Amino acid sequence: MSQTYVIVGAGQAAAQAVDGLKRAGFDGRLVVIGEEREAPYQRPPLSKKFLAGELPAERLTLRPPSFYAEARAELRLATRAESLDASARVVTLEGGERLAYDRLLLATGATPRRLAVAGSRLGGVHYLRTAADVGRIRAELPGARRAVVVGGGYIGLEVAATCRGLGLEVDVLEMADRLMNRVVAPEVAAFYAAEHARHGVGVHLGTLVNGFHARAGEPQRIGTVETKDGRHFPADLVIVGVGVVPETDLAEAAGLACENGIRVDEYCRTSDAAVYAAGDCANHPSPRYGRRVRLESVDNAFEQGRTAAQNLHGAAIVHDKVPWFWSDQFDLKLMIAGLSPDADRVVVRGDPATRSFACCYLRGRELLAVECVNAPKDYMAAKKLIQERVQVDPARLADPALALKDTVA
Repeated sequence: MSQTYVIVGAGQAAAQAVDGLKRAGFDGRLVVIGEEREAPYQRPPLSKKFLAGELPAERLTLRPPSFYAEARAELRLATRAESLDASARVVTLEGGERLAYDRLLLATGATPRRLAVAGSRLGGVHYLRTAADVGRIRAELPGARRAVVVGGGYIGLEVAATCRGLGLEVDVLEMADRLMNRVVAPEVAAFYAAEHARHGVGVHLGTLVNGFHARAGEPQRIGTVETKDGRHFPADLVIVGVGVVPETDLAEAAGLACENGIRVDEYCRTSDAAVYAAGDCANHPSPRYGRRVRLESVDNAFEQGRTAAQNLHGAAIVHDKVPWFWSDQFDLKLMIAGLSPDADRVVVRGDPATRSFACCYLRGRELLAVECVNAPKDYMAAKKLIQERVQVDPARLADPALALKDTVA
């Protein structure tokens, strides 16, 4: 009897799951439900080339329409999944349509964390997560002279670099005492703060936003950003990038286990055996690092979407990948591999003044993670060594004249 698989969410994880099911030979009914009007597309360019107007919308698309036709996948776009009845195995769509499934994949992603301050609904205050968000921001760029970016993480800094490249005056307001506080070493954070300042970006650390104020004569339009210490930053445009929240509403309402995302096992399976989850919304165990993690990255969505699809279709494949991330700002490429919370030492390879260096995280002599700035060879070598759980010599590791593979103890 033919089966029905349903994917809720239409991002990178969903697109990869469709591909995985196609390769696995699934011949039943496959339905992909997405709230956006666009077919699954790339998100990384949104804060960079797409925002800058250097990349047309059609080049964002992950797969052409023919791909979904060949996979016999029904794309139900601009459609919201309103509820999930896991016991009955039914997803109810907006409008009341009930869609029965045999297996379900939740690839619902995440939504921007909102600032709960006065004036947050003024025109000109934006969040950036979707192509539609970028469209609204771009529509205001021609009349803008000053932009304020709230948040000094990946998205905030990429947006700051893009806006500065478009000729805007830019201020970045970050509440922590350094940029990219949760994800990079102090040396990398200090380097990026200096680089942004060198390009004319105002970097303001330890700065909390108190509220947004309308401009004189335009009560519905942003004019200034007020901080807790009483400063006022003029703004024609505000982009808020203070993190995201995993989209777990469907799962929680259906009684699935959730904790900083939808809890899944090593096979991407939720607390309901017929329901799987992948991507930014999924909290999964990492065999490599011995802890549960929820990763917000294209790579994780790609790999987890593929693993989930295979397991959805009857395989039993453990999801165990070394995660990696990247960020493009100005002419700098930051590439990160691995996870660093359990490290007890950071070794710096190279001199940040050369604009090419790496920070290596060790636990004892085991290489756990690496952050590379304009150092692709170190990144590629480190990714392999991290996966293999090798021991390295810290003294040799600190010598950039040695190839990273030659630092193995």
